[in-house]
Amino acid sequence: MRNIRILVLILCACFVSVAWAQQPAGKGHINWRQFRFDASHTGLNPYEHVLSVNNVGSLQLKWSHSTGRGTLVEDSPAVVNEVVYAGSQRNFSVFALKASTGALLWRYKADGWLRSSPAVAKGVVYIGSSEGGGPHGNVYALKADTGAKLWSYPTGGISSSPTVANGVVYVDSDFGDVYALKASTGALLWSYAAGGAYSSPAVANGVVYVGGGDNVYALEASTGALLWSYTTGSNVASAPSVVAGVVYVGSNDDNVYALDASTGALLWSYLTGGQVASGPAVANGVVYVGSNDGNVYALDTSTGALLWSFTTGYPAFSSPAVANGVVYFGGGAGSGGPVPVYALDASTGAELWSYTAGQSVISSPAVVNGVVYVGSDDSHVYAFALKKGQK
Repeated sequence: MRNIRILVLILCACFVSVAWAQQPAGKGHINWRQFRFDASHTGLNPYEHVLSVNNVGSLQLKWSHSTGRGTLVEDSPAVVNEVVYAGSQRNFSVFALKASTGALLWRYKADGWLRSSPAVAKGVVYIGSSEGGGPHGNVYALKADTGAKLWSYPTGGISSSPTVANGVVYVDSDFGDVYALKASTGALLWSYAAGGAYSSPAVANGVVYVGGGDNVYALEASTGALLWSYTTGSNVASAPSVVAGVVYVGSNDDNVYALDASTGALLWSYLTGGQVASGPAVANGVVYVGSNDGNVYALDTSTGALLWSFTTGYPAFSSPAVANGVVYFGGGAGSGGPVPVYALDASTGAELWSYTAGQSVISSPAVVNGVVYVGSDDSHVYAFALKKGQK
């Protein structure tokens, strides 16, 4: 029965686009529900088969949507049921856009800056606001089809992205408290004082992994009890990724760390040339991560050995996304100047495609159904796709 349901979803997805490249039967995935694709923050969409190393160089602008002059779009879009959800920082707004055209479906105004990426589950959008520009910060739950507010929970500020797993919303506040909220009501289930950071929690196998202060924490997902912690040399703002029993995370001490997910024991570390606030993506035995030294690194998951690096020349805050042999990421913070969005060959690091937006691209791309969605500091959400007939 499960295989039948999957086949039905795939066949339905084949008819999504008319003017743009059709999705081949048996290919693709419908949704990118939250920051880094899934609750464990792999950054990998294993179902994407429309875009590839062979055709991604033909990506063209499908549409762009302005969120208002000077408003900045630094979060990672979520894409669910052919709707794109994104936050706009300085006008405090959450936008729902039609995935095929970029047309506005609804807009909700929060009480503070929106740097948090939305997460969508069971018809509800979860997003956090920070205190910058507003009186306080909240976690919001909005109806995905209308934007109507269902509930909010005050935290003092949320810049990290909520993670939704098993009916619970996990967030790391700007003041270092990790919260577990009941997804249906917003009721507090537990909280843990982790220390200041902007790390988005990863959830895997009943454990919440999150950065706080100089530490990486592993907390029991049901109770918030501390299982272990690992101390790095500086603040951990990177979102952890958890794959095959290993936690991968960056630190402001310029290192990428691989930790045993069960014990917190150090497996390896790799020293870059700058702070690592980028969340790692993990695919096919490789860790992809950006550094403030202006490079994106590909590291062997087993040893941490460098496989390749790609230089953008800008601090790389964007967390990479990986799909079908291609790595996508925002070029970085360019002091207000134009910065490209890149697509690289995941095996070699060779540049396959780029598009120069109007300003910095700190947003992390979402790649679904043959389309790349990303935000920019030029106050636009962008969608890139192949023209009809291109393969």
